[in-house]
Amino acid sequence: PKKKSLVNRIIEDTPPGQYVMWNKVKQMVDKNSGGHYPAPYAIVDCVKFGLANPGDAKFKHEREEFAKLAATKESDALIGIFDGMNQMKKPSVTADPLSVKKVAVMGAGLMGAGIAQVTAEKGYQVLLKDRDDASLGRGISYMTDNWDKKLKRKRMTKYQHNINSSRVVPLSDQTESWKRHFAGADLVIEAVFENLELKRKIVQQVEEVTPDHCVFATNTSAIPIADIAAPGEEVKRPENIVGMHYFSPVPSMPLLEIIPHAGTSGEALSTAFAVGTKQGKTCVVVKDVPGFYVNRCLGPILVEFCALVKEGVPLDKLDKAMKNFGMPVGPATLIDEVGVDVASKVATYLASADLGVRMTGGDLSLMTNMVDKGWLGRKSKQGFFTYSGKKDKKLGPEVEAYLNDFTSGNVSNLGEVDIQDRIASRLINEAAKCLEDEIIENPVAGDIGLVFGIGFAPFKGGPFRYLDSVGVSSYVDRMNGFADQLGGQFEPCQLLKDYAASGKKFHG
Repeated sequence: PKKKSLVNRIIEDTPPGQYVMWNKVKQMVDKNSGGHYPAPYAIVDCVKFGLANPGDAKFKHEREEFAKLAATKESDALIGIFDGMNQMKKPSVTADPLSVKKVAVMGAGLMGAGIAQVTAEKGYQVLLKDRDDASLGRGISYMTDNWDKKLKRKRMTKYQHNINSSRVVPLSDQTESWKRHFAGADLVIEAVFENLELKRKIVQQVEEVTPDHCVFATNTSAIPIADIAAPGEEVKRPENIVGMHYFSPVPSMPLLEIIPHAGTSGEALSTAFAVGTKQGKTCVVVKDVPGFYVNRCLGPILVEFCALVKEGVPLDKLDKAMKNFGMPVGPATLIDEVGVDVASKVATYLASADLGVRMTGGDLSLMTNMVDKGWLGRKSKQGFFTYSGKKDKKLGPEVEAYLNDFTSGNVSNLGEVDIQDRIASRLINEAAKCLEDEIIENPVAGDIGLVFGIGFAPFKGGPFRYLDSVGVSSYVDRMNGFADQLGGQFEPCQLLKDYAASGKKFHG
C-alpha cells in the first residue's frame, strides 16, 4: 500500500485530526441534505464504526442501521415518489398515440430552445422556428452552449453532441422552405408569448401547412386551452390541440403538465403523453382550469407571502423558514428566480379568476410596484435581493426602504412554525381542492406534480403523503385556527373536512 503522507497521518491517525475530519464531513452532509435525510448520517456513522471495529461487528451494525432507515417516514415518502413516478408512466387514456418522427417547435426563446434541446436528445427530428434569424440564433446558441457544457463535463460524447446538433433544423420567416419542412411534422409545440390572439394566429399558420393528423401542443402557463382551441376562422382542427406545460429551465425540470380541453381527441392526448415521456419528463394530466395544477397551487403561496411581508416578517426569515420546512428555496428567492413579473402575473390572474376567497388575503401591489420599478428578479439583477454574481445576493438599501414603506414600519416576531404552517397550509389546501374538483386524477398525481413542479419537500413525499403523516384532522384544526384569526382564505376545503371527520388517509 501507498505510504501515507504526513498530513494524512495527522488527519486520519490522531484524535484531533479525526475530530476535524468527521466534523467537516458532517458540515458537508448538513449543507447538501439540510438535515432532512437520515440516510447520509447513518452512512457516515457506519464508516466511523467500521474503522473503529475491523471485525464482523461492523457488518451487524450496518444491517441494523439499514433496518432502522427502512422504517423511517422519509423512506416511505421517497419510496412513494419512486412508485408514483412509475405509476405516472402509464396514461389513463386508452387511445394509441401517433408514431411521431418529426417535431416542430415554434419560438426559439428559453422555453422553445429548451424544448427543442430535450426533443433532439431523445432522437426526434426537430424543426426550430422563430420570426427572424437573430431570435433563432439565440435559441441555437442556448442549445449548443448546454451541449458544450455536457461535453466538457464528460456527460456527452462528441459524437452525440454532433448527432444532436444535426437533428435540429433552424427555420425563420425568411426561410423560404419552412412550409415544406412543416409539411412533414407530426407534432408542433408552440412556445411563444402569452397572448391569445398570437397563439390562435400560430394555430392558423400551422394548420395551413401541416398534415391533418398533426397534433398542435401549446406551452401556455395561464391561457385556457379551450380558448386557444375554440373553433373559428383561425382554428379548423380543435380536436388536435392539447396543452403541454413545461417548466423552466426545460432541460432540468422533470415535470410536464398535459392539459386536454373538452374536445381534445384521445389520440392527441396520448401522443402528447408519449412524446413527453420520451423527452424524459414525468407527465401529469390535469384539467383545463385557471393555473392548471402547479401554478394554481402556487397562487395562494404568493398571496400569503405578500401578507406575511405586509405584517413585517423579514425576507430572510421567510426564506429560512421555508428552507427548513424542506423547500429548495424560500418564497422571496423563488419569486426572484422565476421573475417578479411572472409571479405577479400568475398571482393577479388567479386572484381575478373567480376562485373565491382562497386566492385572497395579501396585498399583491408588493410585486406589481416592483415590476413598475423594473425590479424583475435575478434576470434584471434586482428583485427582492440585489444580485452581483451567480451566488452573490443581498438585501439592498433601495428594497429595504421600499419594504419599510410597504409595511408602514411594522416588524413581526412570528415564529418559524407559524410561518411554515401559514404558507404550507395555503398550498396544501389548494392541492386538496384540485383533487376535490378532479383537476388531478388522484393523490399520487398531486404529490408528484408539486414535488417535481415546485420542489415540495421530497422527504415529506408531497402534500397528500404529508397530510397522512401529520394527520388530516390535526391539520384541519390548525387551519381552522388560522381562519378564525386571519380570515376565510385559510378555511379547509370540503375534501379535507370530510377526511378529517372520517379519519381516512389519502394513501392506503
